[in-house]
Amino acid sequence: MPKKAKSRRFASKADEAAWWVANEEAAADEFEKALKEGYVGRCVLVVTGDSAVAKVRLGSRDVAEACKQARERGVGFHTHLKTLIHEALRAAKTARKTAAL
Repeated sequence: MPKKAKSRRFASKADEAAWWVANEEAAADEFEKALKEGYVGRCVLVVTGDSAVAKVRLGSRDVAEACKQARERGVGFHTHLKTLIHEALRAAKTARKTAAL
């Protein structure tokens, strides 16, 4: 039986963001360990922008693959996800322009 993750409390969103930046690799490693042991279900990724929030549900295997790719490329998990989203948006925009011609 998996142990329940400890709930963390932060004084502010800035403190929480700083914690995630400082502990990104450790959190990804713990996630991958739980995935290999079969203790991870669906995941929810919350993306915040200047004035918008988007929730994206990703399967645990997709999240694990993104973590693996980020490590292989030597970047943080969040940076890698942002890059993937930017690349997909640019490709979709290019495809839309090409289809309009």
